[in-house]
Amino acid sequence: HVQLVESGGGLVQAAGSLRLSCAASGLIFSAGGMAWFRQAPGKEREFVAAISGSCANAYYEDSVKGRFTISRNNAEKTVFLQMKNLKPEDTAIYYCAARNYYSRTYTYSTGYDVWGQGTQVTVSS
Repeated sequence: HVQLVESGGGLVQAAGSLRLSCAASGLIFSAGGMAWFRQAPGKEREFVAAISGSCANAYYEDSVKGRFTISRNNAEKTVFLQMKNLKPEDTAIYYCAARNYYSRTYTYSTGYDVWGQGTQVTVSS
């Protein structure tokens, strides 16, 4: 049984930065990928970034490439999302996701079976 808890969200102005953290408890499958998704009001949840269990590969949604960086610390069972040059369109609830199995598919929500409660990110203009 694994639980994920996100933190680090907040209110920032455009061009600002935030660093999100996702701490896992329980017997997380360390070899499995982890990801960040986000959901704005009235919108469907969308992929943001993912990282492989080995940390050798990272994946990003096109609109955040060059601005967001995903990383993980397997010893501490934590995944991070460093967000820079934030834009108002980045405003959403950000969710951390994990899985208890190995998969090479990273960008779809159906590829994950453990989800956090979300942390709010609001970017003002």
